[in-house]
Amino acid sequence: MPDVLHDWMVLRQDTIVRFAGLISLLLVAYMVLVFGRFLVYWAGSRHAFRRNRPAEPGDPTAFRWHLVIPCRDEEAVVAQTLAGLRACAPEAHLWVIDDDSEDATRELVLAAAAHDDRVHLVQRRRPHARIGKGAALNAAYREISAWLPADADRSRVVIGVVDADGRLGAGTLAQVCGDKALGRPDTGAVQIGVRMRNADDELPLPGRGRAANAFARALVRMQDVEFQANNAGMQLLRRRTGSVGLGGNGQFVRLTALDSLTAEEGRAGRPWSERALLEDYESGLDLRLAGWRLTHVTEARVSQEALVSPRRFLTQRTRWAQGNMQCLRYTGRVLRSPHYTWSGKAEVMYTFLQPVACVLLVLLTPLSIAITAAGLVLFPAETADFQLRFGPYMAVAFVVATLPMVFWGFTYRTLVHPDRRRLTGLLWGVLVWIYAYHLFVVATRAAVRMLLGRNGWAKTRRNAEKVAVGAPTAVES
Repeated sequence: MPDVLHDWMVLRQDTIVRFAGLISLLLVAYMVLVFGRFLVYWAGSRHAFRRNRPAEPGDPTAFRWHLVIPCRDEEAVVAQTLAGLRACAPEAHLWVIDDDSEDATRELVLAAAAHDDRVHLVQRRRPHARIGKGAALNAAYREISAWLPADADRSRVVIGVVDADGRLGAGTLAQVCGDKALGRPDTGAVQIGVRMRNADDELPLPGRGRAANAFARALVRMQDVEFQANNAGMQLLRRRTGSVGLGGNGQFVRLTALDSLTAEEGRAGRPWSERALLEDYESGLDLRLAGWRLTHVTEARVSQEALVSPRRFLTQRTRWAQGNMQCLRYTGRVLRSPHYTWSGKAEVMYTFLQPVACVLLVLLTPLSIAITAAGLVLFPAETADFQLRFGPYMAVAFVVATLPMVFWGFTYRTLVHPDRRRLTGLLWGVLVWIYAYHLFVVATRAAVRMLLGRNGWAKTRRNAEKVAVGAPTAVES
């Protein structure tokens, strides 16, 4: 009888060891798969970045430009924004959407309109206001459509979306209407690059200590690296796969493309998705599914202020991650669409699943650690053997996945600050690698919000809201 019990205990121990090993192996395989998926995407972005060729500008006078500026309590920045847009786009109509502001936004816009008949106020009031940026943009679309003459050539009318703190660079409109952009009649929308104009601010937090300002400078710089290097490469890859994404700042859409979306059932007068947290990216999906070509123009940029507060930054990025997860409902339509190539479908699915992959890694990593810890206590010899066999794979995957992020630091230095030393580029690259881990935090927060049914969001306050409104700034160069 003791021999039978001993054999049973050995068999049970062997079964537990095999099961724990299988679970750990599956976790290792999943992590390697996620890292490999990331490396393929990075390699494609890097290749597209290196092979990008400058595009020739077009003739802005061949189009009619209407720039839309959604505003909610933006008295700190709206006057400067209007002055800057007027300087770089003197012929454009500027439509400010006041989403029931409680500050002096409306009064500042009306004061500007009194001296400029191309400045228009789109006034919204609750309960129809403050229900999302998409709803505000739809209100501007209806106002512009009603304002245009009945015989207007709507294919030559372009609606640009600029954030309340946005500044367009000189020559933006010419680049947007080039032969590779809206100069092609099948192009429905163009997204331009984004940069952070406070990236070189030495004192982002006046009145705070050296440590707080050093951290804020690093946070601002990483946002600039992210948009000017990492995101630019991603958009160039999307340009090759036919899956360019539209952003909330610096998107330009042909009016007939928006009209085509309103022809769908239940969307009369509403080309943008309402109550969506990523109405900009979703509008790009809708346009592509409708057969329109989308492209990205790297030669033109819109500048905005990077956030200096970690709390506001995490709030903003959690909203983006949650909006990304909401886009999963497009999966079936994208996979069935004849307008997406297979590479485009793969790219879109990568984007859809990125926050999901982050959440799973957050859940699986402590599980893997717990299994390893239990194994070291119960079955130390077998667990040590497993770690020796498969641990190096994880270490290699971790190091290999780190290197691409470091390369973006060098890319950013070459593009934006060629006067800086290579060591500075290396430092930026290391910081980008550390900075990228915020994706795991915001994806987890977004998943929790979705599980709790929390889909609303408050406006992210501007850096300038704590300081006095300054003089209007000139056009960006």
